[in-house]
Amino acid sequence: MKDLETKRLYLRAFKLDDLDDFYEYAKVKGVGEMAGWPAHKNKKESLSVLKAFIENGDVFAIVLKDSLKVIGSIGFHKKPFDEDDHKYKQLEIGYVLSKAYWNQGLMSEAARRVIRYCFEDLGCDRLTCGHFVFNKASKRIIEKMGFTYVREGIYHSKALDRKFDEKKYVLTRAQWEKQKEVFT
Repeated sequence: MKDLETKRLYLRAFKLDDLDDFYEYAKVKGVGEMAGWPAHKNKKESLSVLKAFIENGDVFAIVLKDSLKVIGSIGFHKKPFDEDDHKYKQLEIGYVLSKAYWNQGLMSEAARRVIRYCFEDLGCDRLTCGHFVFNKASKRIIEKMGFTYVREGIYHSKALDRKFDEKKYVLTRAQWEKQKEVFT
């Protein structure tokens, strides 16, 4: 995973030094629940997740350029999508942003750059993404990125011991190629 940059953001691998910033947004109710995980109860819990991010190497820290503060994460994961999975080099995009930075276009900016990275640098054939049906902000980001709605499904969050109705989307390389000027 290489470092990426946008107009307002640095996207880089997480470091242990990010613990305070990570915990600051991960402990806020309503942030993690949008992605299927509960608010962190303490720094020990955040440290465990942070170590997994570092070990797996598939989650970028979203860092504000002007303050160097970590305000969220965006990752790309190998995750089953449908019966055609074996035909494609595909990844699933997932993200979370500190509530203090919602509605500023920052996640769209980060997502555009990571999508470009997945197609240009990682050679993906397609990307998948999803959102819980109640998460309208995530839906708007997914649609802005050019993803096509595929189906509804059920996501079982073991962490929350709850099932969520979700919508799943796909973005193929061909779709991305037609609109990639938006991603530069």
